[in-house]
Amino acid sequence: MGFAQSGDFGGVSGPGVLFYFDLPIVGRINITESVVIGFALVVAISIFVIWLTHGMKKIPTKRQIVAEWIVETVNKLVKDNMGPSHLVYAPYIATIFVFSITGSLVSLLGLRSMTADASVTIAWALICLVMITYTKLKYSGFGGYLKSFTEPIFVMTPMNIFSEIMTPISMGLRHFGNVAGGMVITALIYWALANLSAKLHLYFSMGEIRIGVFQIGIPAVLSVYFDLFSGFMQAFIFIMLTMANVGNCIPDDKK
Repeated sequence: MGFAQSGDFGGVSGPGVLFYFDLPIVGRINITESVVIGFALVVAISIFVIWLTHGMKKIPTKRQIVAEWIVETVNKLVKDNMGPSHLVYAPYIATIFVFSITGSLVSLLGLRSMTADASVTIAWALICLVMITYTKLKYSGFGGYLKSFTEPIFVMTPMNIFSEIMTPISMGLRHFGNVAGGMVITALIYWALANLSAKLHLYFSMGEIRIGVFQIGIPAVLSVYFDLFSGFMQAFIFIMLTMANVGNCIPDDKK
C-alpha cells in the first residue's frame, strides 16, 4: 500500500488518487477521492434510511410520512415514464438520484464533488446501457435485438450501433461536464474577486492570510446555484434520461 503525493503521476493514474495498492498479477489499484467519498455516502445514506424507516406504524409518525412521500413520489415518477408494471426500477432510480445529489453537495463541505469525476458518471451511464440491453433482450429476444440495429434499413447498422453505445455515455459526460464546468467557473470567479480586492486594497489581514472583501458573500451566492440548484437539476435530468432510454425499449402493451 502507498500514498499518492501531490503531482506524483508515476504509476498513479491522474489527480484525485489518495492511495494505492500494489497487488501481485493484478498490478496497481488506485483508490481515488471519489471512491472514498462514495463509500462514505453509502454509509451515511444507509444510516439515514434506516433511521427514517425504523419503527413504522399504522398511525404514521413524521419520519414515516416523509419516507412514504419519498416512496410515492419515486413510484409515480417511474409509473409516468416507464409504466405501472415496471416499479421494479424505482429503487434504482431513487438510489441514483440521491447518490448524484449528495455526490454533488459534498463540495459544500470543502470536498471535491464526486460527480465532477467522469469515471463516476460514466459508470452510472454504463449501468444504464446494461439496463437498455437487458430490456431489449427481454422483450425482443436475441434475434430481435440484433435486428433492431438494421432498422429502418441495413445501411444504418453502424450508426445504430454507435448510437446505442454513445447514448448512455453522452448522459455521463453531460452530467460530469455540467458539474465540473460549474467548479471551474466558481474557481475562476473566486480568483478574479481575490485579485480585484487586492488591486483596490479592500481586504482583511489575519497574519499571512488575506481575505478580500469581494470574496465574502458572492461565492456563497454562486454556490447556491452551482452546488444546490445545478446539482439537483443534473441529478433529475440524469434519472429522467435513464427512464426515457430504458422505457423506449419497452413495448407499449407491456407498460
